[in-house]
Amino acid sequence: MSDKKTNLEVATPKRDYVDPTASTRGGVSGVLETTLRRFKNLMHLILITPLYLLSCAMIGLAAIPGVALFEYLQVASQAQTPVLRYFILGFGLAAGFYAYGFSMVFIVPLVNFCARANLKPWRGPYYSLEAIRWYIHNAALYLIRYTFLEFITPSPFNILFYKMMGMKIGAGTAINTTNISDPSMIEMGEKVTIGGSVTIVAHYGQGGYLVLAPVKIGDKATIGLKATIMGGVTIGAGAKVMPNSVVMPKTEIPPGETWGGVPAKPILS
Repeated sequence: MSDKKTNLEVATPKRDYVDPTASTRGGVSGVLETTLRRFKNLMHLILITPLYLLSCAMIGLAAIPGVALFEYLQVASQAQTPVLRYFILGFGLAAGFYAYGFSMVFIVPLVNFCARANLKPWRGPYYSLEAIRWYIHNAALYLIRYTFLEFITPSPFNILFYKMMGMKIGAGTAINTTNISDPSMIEMGEKVTIGGSVTIVAHYGQGGYLVLAPVKIGDKATIGLKATIMGGVTIGAGAKVMPNSVVMPKTEIPPGETWGGVPAKPILS
């Protein structure tokens, strides 16, 4: 029995230990990524703090026109009756909010461009240098999404905003939702209709990894109310996704077909 054990040990070579937190990158970037994975909570706090400061700077910059208008109206309305003065100041606050919103339409894409935060297909750990780009791209997007984007959806302004964020959008396309993430990974053809409250995300989690995968929607396709389109999905020209359906990652919907359900499957006519 001891001989068999010895033979088995000889036949089975020992494998070298591989540190799962170690980066495959070299140089300074490799050291930074390894540190990021080994000290997740601390590094997350260190990296997220500048992002919050950047958000404050973006909001502050966008608020300048509104603050200037309100300050002017506050001085100009001093001689008015109280009721008229309060109306003027209230109007100034409302106008200042819209001035902030339309300023953000241009400031957010500018910051995204300067940070080189447009995404590309990728699969890897959540705590990695590529994931930081993903955080920045979507954090900038969410800043306007949760404060103003609803007020210009659908309109030519939200189309312009998404284009400046890197989304490819064909002529005649209507996007009636703000539930969009990773816009630089999304491509829509001509005359596409995106229904109200549709969710489109060009990423998903799998086996502990973050996967960034492009979403492509063909010409004249229709995505129904509250449907969900996930990363890696391709929807052919003229295809339809029924309301409240969920199209799972890597799904390919052929041109002209109608899909529905959770998960979405072909619906026979």
